[in-house]
Amino acid sequence: MTRHNIGFQVVDRLAKINHIPICIKRSKSLYGTGWIHSQQVILAQPLTFMNRSGEAVKKVVDYFRLGIGDLVVVHDDLDLPFGRLRFKQRGGDGGHQGVRSIIETIGGSNFLRLKVGIGRPPREMDPAEYVLEAFNKIDQSYLEQIHLRAAEALKVMLLEGLQTAMNQFQKRD
Repeated sequence: MTRHNIGFQVVDRLAKINHIPICIKRSKSLYGTGWIHSQQVILAQPLTFMNRSGEAVKKVVDYFRLGIGDLVVVHDDLDLPFGRLRFKQRGGDGGHQGVRSIIETIGGSNFLRLKVGIGRPPREMDPAEYVLEAFNKIDQSYLEQIHLRAAEALKVMLLEGLQTAMNQFQKRD
C-alpha cells in the first residue's frame, strides 16, 4: 500500500473489474490474460524491485511476442497532484527509476504510460522515502475512487483510443 505501488493497485482493480485473475507466476512477474470487452489483454505485475522492473517487462514482452507499442505501463508520478491521471505516449523516464529500467531493458521508450499522481513530498522529506511510505489516512480514503477512475481510463483507451481517453480523463479538476 505504498505510493510507489499505485500502478500495481490500479492493475489489481482493472483485473478485478474485468474478472481477470492475476495468478500465473512466470518471467519475474505475476500475470493473467483475459478480455476487456472486445480487447484481449495481458495484465502483468513485475515481481522485481521497482528499479529493476525492466527485467520483468522484457521477459513478458518476449514471452508473449509483443512489440514495444503494445505495452502500457501504469506507474506513480511525483510531479502530478494526488489522484490526477496523465497518459504519455513516449519519452523519457521523468526521473522514475522503474520506467528508466524498462526503457533501458527493452531498448526503447515508444510505449504508452498511464501516470497516476501521488503528489510531492513535504519539503523536508526525501522523495525516495516518500514514495516508499504508505498513504496517509486522508489519501487512503480516496484510493478506491482513484483506482476505479484509472481502470476506467485504461478501458476507454483500449476500446475508444488514446485521444478519447486523454480528452475524458486528463481534464483539469
